[in-house]
Amino acid sequence: MTIPRQTASLSELKKALVQLPHDELLDVCVRMTKFKIDNKELLTYLLLKSHDEQAYAEGLCDEIDRQFRQQPIHERTLRKIVRWMDRCLRFSGNKETELQVRIHFCRCVADIAPKKKRCRVTANLYATQRSKIEKAIDKVHPDLQYDFRREMAPLPASLR
Repeated sequence: MTIPRQTASLSELKKALVQLPHDELLDVCVRMTKFKIDNKELLTYLLLKSHDEQAYAEGLCDEIDRQFRQQPIHERTLRKIVRWMDRCLRFSGNKETELQVRIHFCRCVADIAPKKKRCRVTANLYATQRSKIEKAIDKVHPDLQYDFRREMAPLPASLR
């Protein structure tokens, strides 16, 4: 016998959170961070990093650089970096941060591509990131669109 999943709606949860006293609300937040690492990472972003979006983006780019230096770059490593990057960018929700980090990732991949035998998986990952960049560029201010397109110009259109 399976138990049906009874998850409350977002509005129901919001109403319940508003009614909680400060101490109980704090306990709920701490308990959530202990439950799942994504919750802890999101709370870290919201409480400690969201006030300086530029520094957050630079930190993500630095971590990408570290990952590229630290590990031998295989398709599996690239997928792992992309999953981590997507999760961190989802926390932010800021298109400018997304563009800065994704462009940086594409630069890193383009830099290693000539050193490695170009493979289909790497080329597809690169193409997917370029596609996400193009979609995000359309959603920012026209002045920023120009700047980001200029940053994209030196990158190859594809890795094949």
